Amino acid sequence: MKEIFQFFLPNRSIRFSEDENTSVEKYEKSGLTMEEALRIKEKVEIVLKRDKLYRNSTLGLNDLSYHIEEDRYKVSQVLNEYLQKNFYGLLNHYRIEEAKELLLIQPPLNVKAIMYEVGFNNKTSFYSAFKKETGLRPSDYRGMNIPFINFIG
Repeated sequence: MKEIFQFFLPNRSIRFSEDENTSVEKYEKSGLTMEEALRIKEKVEIVLKRDKLYRNSTLGLNDLSYHIEEDRYKVSQVLNEYLQKNFYGLLNHYRIEEAKELLLIQPPLNVKAIMYEVGFNNKTSFYSAFKKETGLRPSDYRGMNIPFINFIG
């Protein structure tokens, strides 16, 4: 039974009891349908990619939910189950992806300016998130990739 759930719903966080045939879901009483979940997932991805809401350093789950006009509990469930990240983990992912890009295409910008540009307001949080995503410090990431940029240009 566990294998069937994992095959058809690979991104769902389903916990199984000692008897593997009985699933216990964290959100079993939420009433979220698959259609709702897919719609919310798409809305979240669109507003983060297109509108770059993650750049707002004070953005919270309530703000995101309000922006996409969805229930905050359902948004939270979708993030956790379908995107495999909590709210701040997802924001940090988008922020670090843009920071990586800016580090490479904007060499004159210092790391601190990039940190603020992508929505971080704390150097420690930025460095910690960057290292978690890349395994490197921002300056090391930039240094490793500069020869590649010069080769392309």
